Amino acid sequence: MRRVIRSSLLAALLLAAGSAQAAETATVFAAASLKNALDDAAKAFTAQSGVTIRASYAASSALARQIESGAPADLFASADLEWMDYLAGKTLIRPETRVNLLTNRLVVVAPRDAKATSIALTPEGFAAALGPDGRLATGEVNSVPIGKYAKLAFEKLGLWSGLRSRLAQADNVRAALALVSRGEAPLGVVYESDATSEPAVKVVGVFPPDSHPPVVYPFAVTADAKGDGARRFLDFLRSAAARPFFEAQGFGVIEGGRP
Repeated sequence: MRRVIRSSLLAALLLAAGSAQAAETATVFAAASLKNALDDAAKAFTAQSGVTIRASYAASSALARQIESGAPADLFASADLEWMDYLAGKTLIRPETRVNLLTNRLVVVAPRDAKATSIALTPEGFAAALGPDGRLATGEVNSVPIGKYAKLAFEKLGLWSGLRSRLAQADNVRAALALVSRGEAPLGVVYESDATSEPAVKVVGVFPPDSHPPVVYPFAVTADAKGDGARRFLDFLRSAAARPFFEAQGFGVIEGGRP
């Protein structure tokens, strides 16, 4: 009789543990450009692990400040190193978990039905493509990573003085992409992965790699992360199983996600 009771108790404990694991949730704050790839990766991870991933996408700057203000994020994925450094400086990430996982390219996009198939990355090339009244969509140039990269590239190529007054500065890269896809802006500067995700736009220019700092995406578990779901998800994202989700969207994958 005692053996039966012990067996029943053990089975109940194992069932409870399994249910707890299945109910575990990890909240991810990620750069807007990661949405498609990370959503696909999260579905695969949840099917494998039972851990539910809840993702919030916005500009890295906005997300970092939300974490600083106490927002309950378990994993942070930034579109540049600066905002990860910002949180690290405030001891809001677990430094041993920080990895540089992905790369991206800076591109110029136009609406799919635009006549031009390519533009010269010169003052004359942009002037012709924008016309007399057109605006160039990108992120806010002082805080949003895509906007900061774009400004640096414009400065390096001698374009900044002619374009600064023509910019439509958005809260994040997907908002800038939407301005182009809806035809509200004739050009935009976004990441290659964003162009891949939106069939209503086409790439008409690619910035030289030496025109701006490398576009690198660091990931890290936050200091206040609950449970181990975020760490497990990050391990999955660093694995070969996650690589196709990123490559399908145009990201470059840093082998193993090296620190």
